[in-house]
Amino acid sequence: MTKFIQSEKFFMPIVYVGFGIIIYLIIAKIIDDLSKINIKHVVGKESGIDKRKKTVINLFKNIIKYIIAIIVIVLILNLYGVNTTSIIASIGVAGAVIGLAFQDIIKDFLAGIFIIFDNAYAVGDWVEINGFKGEVISLGLKTTKVKAYTGEVMILSNSSFNKVVNYNLNHTKLILTLPVAYNTKIEDLENILNGLKEEIVKKKYVYSMELLGVDEFADSSINYAIMIDCAAMKHVGIKREVLKLIKVTFDKEGIEIPYQKIDINIEK
Repeated sequence: MTKFIQSEKFFMPIVYVGFGIIIYLIIAKIIDDLSKINIKHVVGKESGIDKRKKTVINLFKNIIKYIIAIIVIVLILNLYGVNTTSIIASIGVAGAVIGLAFQDIIKDFLAGIFIIFDNAYAVGDWVEINGFKGEVISLGLKTTKVKAYTGEVMILSNSSFNKVVNYNLNHTKLILTLPVAYNTKIEDLENILNGLKEEIVKKKYVYSMELLGVDEFADSSINYAIMIDCAAMKHVGIKREVLKLIKVTFDKEGIEIPYQKIDINIEK
């Protein structure tokens, strides 16, 4: 018994297992550190990708754990004189067959992992993929579902595209051109618009407002430009609300908005 305890068949398996645990902990730490690199913050909303990223990280860790466990078992079996060459060959052949049979699924799976780790887009983002524009309603490791404004849903395999336009990675700059009569005092106009700034910025999805100044001397009006910084894909509704507010305010303050007039003279 003492001789066995002192032999390598007793203590080497312990060494193999110990080294396996240490290697796994080191690799797991590296994966955790790499997952924190190059995180892009999606402005205007919380990222909905964190839970999915953690799932992928745990999946990687489990795969590595099993690989290390298999290597340790093979080393221990070799130590006890078991011929592991045929076992490794069988595993290799089985892996090759599975890889060929499920190569499309594997490509989709890997593409989904890269999408998640790159933060290319998340559920709730407005994107354009292969010419189809809409909101991401589902992001899986195999497929992405995008819902158009009109209700159609496109289901795309994650490996079927490599270019994505994401409208949520930055704010939308909404520029409004306001025509006013030539007899309007620009100072008075700017005072009125500055007075509206606080009310406009309080609106949902609006972050800031800036007066750009006189943009054009048109045939019958001075065109004054303002810029509103707002959430992506919310600019259409915000434009309607702001224009309504400006029109009501201009009417109260006596600011004239020029429009074409046609005089009709009827001779008897």
